[in-house]
Amino acid sequence: MTDDTQVQAAVAAEFRALADLLDGAPAAWWDTTSLCEGWRVREVVAHMTMAARYSQEAFMALLAEHGFDFTRLSDAVAERDGALPTGELLGCLRSEVMGRWQPPGGGAHGALNHVVIHGLDVTVPLGTERRVPGETLGILLDDLTMGGGHAHFGVAVEGRLLRATDLDWSYGSGPELRGTGEDLALAMCGRRLPAGRLEGEPL
Repeated sequence: MTDDTQVQAAVAAEFRALADLLDGAPAAWWDTTSLCEGWRVREVVAHMTMAARYSQEAFMALLAEHGFDFTRLSDAVAERDGALPTGELLGCLRSEVMGRWQPPGGGAHGALNHVVIHGLDVTVPLGTERRVPGETLGILLDDLTMGGGHAHFGVAVEGRLLRATDLDWSYGSGPELRGTGEDLALAMCGRRLPAGRLEGEPL
């Protein structure tokens, strides 16, 4: 059993790793289309680091301005803050606030889903060789399957066998879907992956 302290340490490590990857990256990387529909890399980074720029009070005020619709708020903040200088966005990724951050009601595991999946939203289209550590990925995959996290994205995994090809992890039984742990996680979170990355019947 992995305790929340270990999970939170993995969250902080993933934020730092993404910052290190993007630090000094070509300007074109920041304008690359991400796996999040309508967002470039810069908008994804702006979204995933909101807590580094907005206090709880400021966030609630913004939420009220957007009719308490989190999707509208997210889109507005990503569009606006995505235009910030890249150095400021890197600073947000490295902020101690993000290393400690947990989404309301989501705890450390919710924070891990946030940073890993959005990190992959960035690294997959960029084609980088950076990979999520296997132990971290295993926790996320368990959260998405046994923990029911897939349901938040409207994806069904019941009656399916999911098998990672790059680590010792599988789940369920039935028609098989194979791929790297990262790609399976993205599929469970409703992302559209480039063709050929998964084998078997899609979710």
